[in-house]
Amino acid sequence: MSYSDLDGEQTRQTLNTEQAFEAYRAARDELKHRFAGSMAWKTIAGITYLYRGQRGIWKSLGPRTPETEEALVSFRAGRLRTRARMTSLAKRLDRMAAVNRALDLGRIPVIAARILRALSDARLTETAILTVGTNALYAYERMAGVQIADAILATEDIDFLYDARASLKLLAPDVAATGVAGLLRKVDRSFEIIGKDGFRATNRDGYIVDLITPAPKDPMLSRGRKRIGSEAGDLTAVEIEGLNWLVNAPKITEIVMDQRGYPASMIVPDPRAFALHKFWLSKRDDRNPAKRRRDEAQAGLIVGLLAKHLPHLRFDDPALAALPRALRDEAARLAPARREAAPEPSRLEPDW
Repeated sequence: MSYSDLDGEQTRQTLNTEQAFEAYRAARDELKHRFAGSMAWKTIAGITYLYRGQRGIWKSLGPRTPETEEALVSFRAGRLRTRARMTSLAKRLDRMAAVNRALDLGRIPVIAARILRALSDARLTETAILTVGTNALYAYERMAGVQIADAILATEDIDFLYDARASLKLLAPDVAATGVAGLLRKVDRSFEIIGKDGFRATNRDGYIVDLITPAPKDPMLSRGRKRIGSEAGDLTAVEIEGLNWLVNAPKITEIVMDQRGYPASMIVPDPRAFALHKFWLSKRDDRNPAKRRRDEAQAGLIVGLLAKHLPHLRFDDPALAALPRALRDEAARLAPARREAAPEPSRLEPDW
């Protein structure tokens, strides 16, 4: 069976978890930005001023007046309220995680989810990095309200697609320095870059992270920056043909759940672009035969999910204009590759 539909209880719990996670992220962002740093009075030359400090830099907000006194009270009260809201939502997510596990909603590997949350916290997934490859299927199954068979999802690595056109001016100083490698080591200290090309990192458990980027049309031309961090020890994206289609396709954001039942945000290319790219890969003579078969199966699966659960996502959509027309026309050839899911055998007793 290639996939199964979520039942009503699973769907309701998934939606409730997503809402709680979005509320938690909103509170966390408010604390991180609106209530970042601290405020304090400082007396200079006999005059008391209100100062706001962030990251070691203090800026005067003006002399002590009823207005600045109110600003200080409002800042401290708002920070306390936001912290209390975060604490409450964190406890709620802990409780929901146990229910998610009981309802078999935990999907993506825990290490992958932690990496996604770290990248999202650094604003990299919103600007420069997409999840591609097999892990993107977790986002597509959420879109369709199904669960894809574990055998199709099985993988011990994750591929991140780096769009070198993205602006990285607003990165925090530590992220700007150490880039993806630094974030990986915050998640798991054992991550090390391997290989002479420097595009791959692995941890002590053998989980692999690859950073890839589109190859230029002219192989003699360089696309410029291939690292997010300024330090030489960061991952260096490897150029791969055909990825321009994924970079230029519409982006989809979905909340996925890890195997412990905790949510994470994943940004992926449009599922139609994913299916067409996988089908194109399956026809390349220079690709490993086993991978070609897997590529074709995944392409057919996504086309089937689109036809049954997301029929509004059509392959003749102008939003896909960045993909070659000849590639889009291949969608009709993918449909026969879909296999109907066999019904699950009925059980009269719980799984004692």
